Amino acid sequence: MLVLGIETSCDETAAAVVSDAGTPAERIRSSVVLSQIAEHTPYEGVVPEVAARAHLANIDAIVKAALDEACIGFDDLDAVAATGGPGLIGGVIVGVMTAKAIAAVRDIPFIAVNHLEGHALTERLNGAVEFPFLLLLVSGGHCQLLIVEGVGRYTRLGTTLDDAMGEAFDKTAKLLGLGFPGGPAVERAAKGGDATRFPLPRPMKGRPDCLFSFSGLKTAVRRHVETLGGLPLQEEDARDLAASFQAAVADVAFDRTKRAVELFRDKYAHLNKSGSVHLVVAGGVAANSALRARLADLAATQKLTLHTPPISLCTDNAAMIAWAGLERLRLGDTDGLDFKPRPRWPLDPDAPPAIGAGVKA
Repeated sequence: MLVLGIETSCDETAAAVVSDAGTPAERIRSSVVLSQIAEHTPYEGVVPEVAARAHLANIDAIVKAALDEACIGFDDLDAVAATGGPGLIGGVIVGVMTAKAIAAVRDIPFIAVNHLEGHALTERLNGAVEFPFLLLLVSGGHCQLLIVEGVGRYTRLGTTLDDAMGEAFDKTAKLLGLGFPGGPAVERAAKGGDATRFPLPRPMKGRPDCLFSFSGLKTAVRRHVETLGGLPLQEEDARDLAASFQAAVADVAFDRTKRAVELFRDKYAHLNKSGSVHLVVAGGVAANSALRARLADLAATQKLTLHTPPISLCTDNAAMIAWAGLERLRLGDTDGLDFKPRPRWPLDPDAPPAIGAGVKA
């Protein structure tokens, strides 16, 4: 089967064609991603209206490029999938309406994909990861630990009380005067920095739950910047503070994920006598090398099999949307053309809201 995927939930306009045949490397027939970094850099963050207009201006050309790269036409498609949420609603509408138009004209199934499920199932596109597995989902808008029991079956163990991990990187980059996008900027600045110079907190560390919080860490960074005299910082100060912040985030991820592993083992001990757990790390922040290294340490000490997608599949892309759509198509799970785009769409709708949490879903 061949599925066209469309992703427009934030600031990348993307389209891809994915197949369920061949090796993992052969499944992605095409993947085209147009970044909007240049449009949003003057604002030091993503502007929803600017993003929506850019998606509208570019979506047709991006879809055509994906089909051309795959050497196929619309008539070769078995279905079209698009991110139906969560995300910036203007952009989500652009992608959904484009996919619906293709589905209606070509008389093929339309599949609305939860953007978070696209991230969750990415490693199944990249290789064989069987259900159930543990997922650490970390991006600009989301920070969650979940048990993935199957397609559409998720149990959330914990989320953030305030900022998402990627959001904390973006805000810290702004505090340090490092520019946009914040995640890569902090990682670049942290190289060669002294991660022990600034004593930063490890919020929520040691708690019996799996909750995250990054607002206090961000405030601590701001106070150190003020103590140093404010912006612009000396290069060494910015480098050391970036490294200290990155180390703190990685330590928090280590601790919170370790607790989730314990809960996962308690629930599935009857399925796996060896106690081995497959841990998938997905989302844009999964590209961070310090985070990957710290989680590799966790895997080495906790009998984990760690799965980290290629960098190109960590950040927003349409191949993951096409694959999630394909997995749903194989189960006969499609959507009507009356589907309504969703700015919020939790993977686990039964999870109670975290006290003090923002609107991340």
